[in-house]
Amino acid sequence: MSSHRKDRVAEEIRKELSDIIRDDMKDPRVKGLVSVTHVEVSRDISSAGVYLSCLGDTEEQNDTIKAFKQAAGFIRGELASRMSLRFIPELTFKLDHSIQHGARINELLNEQNREGTQA
Repeated sequence: MSSHRKDRVAEEIRKELSDIIRDDMKDPRVKGLVSVTHVEVSRDISSAGVYLSCLGDTEEQNDTIKAFKQAAGFIRGELASRMSLRFIPELTFKLDHSIQHGARINELLNEQNREGTQA
């Protein structure tokens, strides 16, 4: 299977998941802003790793991931109704810390710049 098709499927899944989260997820454990940052699809499109960025403390983030893992069947069914694929991949939800990591680096750089201008 071509890498190009795999990338297109991953991007389409990311877009549809964003819509499903925004419009159809009603789980009270999903609090705050949740974003789909990246989707990695296996070579045969049988499974997909979905990386989620969640605002909140560690406990809220863990509750959100648990909610998504329990709702995986519902979400997969919604994807099936929205996408024209023969097989919808199994979804595995993972927490993405890259945004928080980037914010921390930005904070450290700003702190360094402030110290440099004061000296």
